[in-house]
Amino acid sequence: MARPLKDRIALVAGATRGAGRGIAVELGAAGATVYVTGRSTRARRSEYDRPETIEDTADLVTEAGGRGIAVPTDHLRPEQVRALVDRIAREQGRLDVLVNDIWGGEKLFQWDTPVWEHDLDNGLKLLRLAVETHAVTCHHALPLLLRHPGGLVVEMTDGTAEYNRDTYRVNLFYDLAKASVLRMAFALGHELGPRGATAVALTPGWLRSEIMLDLFGVREENWRDALRREPHFAISETPRYVGRAVAALAADPDVARWNGQSLSSGGLAREYGFTDLDGSRPDAWRYLVEVQDAGRPADTTGYR
Repeated sequence: MARPLKDRIALVAGATRGAGRGIAVELGAAGATVYVTGRSTRARRSEYDRPETIEDTADLVTEAGGRGIAVPTDHLRPEQVRALVDRIAREQGRLDVLVNDIWGGEKLFQWDTPVWEHDLDNGLKLLRLAVETHAVTCHHALPLLLRHPGGLVVEMTDGTAEYNRDTYRVNLFYDLAKASVLRMAFALGHELGPRGATAVALTPGWLRSEIMLDLFGVREENWRDALRREPHFAISETPRYVGRAVAALAADPDVARWNGQSLSSGGLAREYGFTDLDGSRPDAWRYLVEVQDAGRPADTTGYR
């Protein structure tokens, strides 16, 4: 099996579960050494109180063909992020791929709630977790990434720049968080491009994350049972799909053509030719605009 990233060093910040885990595993499948961070470990759970851990993710990376290294890190604490980057520099001497997937906001936002009614502490904490952590990580990690030309930074968000420009996303705090990360990738593109590196924003579609599957009371093996409750869930994708998008970007010698842009897993699947685990190519954001948001009945024909 091809290992196009066998000499690459990656950091996936926020890799405990969901997209971060899928990205870490697919980078491992391409041969990379992947440092995975988060606050949920086998010794101590975060406030999420869920079973997934960064050690589990690191094991999956290694099983996929790479080398997974778990480093417990709270990305709101700059001294911990500095120590993480110092360790990567000491052990590897380089960093080729940085994926900022830190989020932690599932329990902090209220749907369709105006700012004056939303819990203020939760809203401000969401912004810190979703935006400040990315800035802290970039501040400490990018000097190492810039030691060698060709580095890649992937800012993970929810929604493309085009979709989020025209669509109100959940509430002010959520909307602002996702728009901020999109703009962060744009700004990083201006700062990194002249220095030989690339920054992009990337969104998965409707993700079959561990939390989403639990919400619907299904597992990956029987996820289609959820369609009885939400037919549009048929457009959903596994976390490995967006992982393959990141691996394709990291292996592309011409990745700089995407610098500063907003990308999606479905769009990159068409560009690079990869598929989800079931062989399909879901294009969730086109589907949302043309079918779900348009009030049409669920029909993924032509979108998978």
